[in-house]
Amino acid sequence: MKVIEHYRKATDPLISFEIIPPKRGGSVSRVFETLDGLQKYRPPFIDVTSHAAEAYYEEFPDGSVKRHIRRKRPGTIGLCAAIKHRYNVDPVPHLICKGFTAEETEDALIELHYLGIENVLAIRGDDNGFEKPGRMEKGINEYAIDLVRQIKRMNSGVYLEKLVNAEASDFCIGVGGYPEKHIQAPNLAYDIARLKEKVEAGADYIVTQMFFNNASFFRFVEKCREAGIGVPIIPGLKILTTPGHLTLLPQFFHLTIPEELTREVGTNPDHALDLGVEWAVKQCRELLDYGVPGLHFYVMGNPAPAIRVIDQLDVVPTTSST
Repeated sequence: MKVIEHYRKATDPLISFEIIPPKRGGSVSRVFETLDGLQKYRPPFIDVTSHAAEAYYEEFPDGSVKRHIRRKRPGTIGLCAAIKHRYNVDPVPHLICKGFTAEETEDALIELHYLGIENVLAIRGDDNGFEKPGRMEKGINEYAIDLVRQIKRMNSGVYLEKLVNAEASDFCIGVGGYPEKHIQAPNLAYDIARLKEKVEAGADYIVTQMFFNNASFFRFVEKCREAGIGVPIIPGLKILTTPGHLTLLPQFFHLTIPEELTREVGTNPDHALDLGVEWAVKQCRELLDYGVPGLHFYVMGNPAPAIRVIDQLDVVPTTSST
């Protein structure tokens, strides 16, 4: 079922998750352990991140350096197939612009279509320090809106190459939103204008970047509605678990952590996890009172903090009625 249909049919707020594939050579059994622990919340869908090839360097004792290019976390499509058929949960693979040609994206979409996977999340992706030689000749999607347009064209049976009687796909398309604006946007109004363009291009719903101040999310939703964006906006949530998150999360995700939370964790670093869970519980309760259609937890490979939060919420997780 499509993500948008889950939200339309749901009678209660939905609980969904995002996980990450194991590193190359890692065991998928650990991912299944994570997924096993999440099934009691009956998630209607689970996002699976995607990772392009990265450039990294190996230094040798003689001072020489060798550059390597490798996808450290392959397996997104395979893991999505496992989620669909092992758990009967709708997977949402991430499709990214960075590091992939338009042809590679089309190939991935064809595979997903054959697997009966109906949902994708279209995002630009982070700069990984590697650009494929000759990728301009093959075509690229520079921005997420370009990716949305490619998916919508395939939904109309239009492929990169002109094909006769080509079968149309039927993907539900999610995109990302930034309550505190994207780092490259000059201001929130500009960022929301670009987000509206993605919706007009065919995006069906929005899931936000993590945030720790609900006021930022409420302001973001209000501004989106004023701009004429009517699709569901799902809050994405991360639980702070270590004192290091106070610096790492703002650095990598370009967000702000409220002074109150920073002060509490800074004063009691040994209780960072408990304080993070407590903060997230308050966040979630306020978001549910606000009327969000669901809560989307970034659990990656560690579901325990999210489980502690959900178990304290006054919400009965249910799937949408079919």
